Amino acid sequence: QVQLVESGGGLVQAGGSLRLSCEASGSIFSINVMGWHRQAPGKQRELVAVITSGGSINYADSVKGRFTISRDNAKNTVYLQMNNLKPEDTAVYYCNVVRASGFRTWGQGTQVTVSS
Repeated sequence: QVQLVESGGGLVQAGGSLRLSCEASGSIFSINVMGWHRQAPGKQRELVAVITSGGSINYADSVKGRFTISRDNAKNTVYLQMNNLKPEDTAVYYCNVVRASGFRTWGQGTQVTVSS
């Protein structure tokens, strides 16, 4: 099993920045993909950014140029640097990892609120 602990959410004004962190523990040797999804009230959960163990990265079009995902394999941690935040970025952000088996584990979620 993999356990995920997220941190870094909060309240910020439009144009501001936040950095989310997610540390994995447990069966970390089998983790392939690490990433972030988000879910706004009344909407479906959507992909924000993912990074593979080989360093390949994919972003949602809505965050390209503003968000940066990175990964520290030595610390088993994935980060999401969010700049130029917009009110539409308000959501619960969920860290998640996918193991080589294809099994996905979700974090508990962290709230990000952007005021206009």
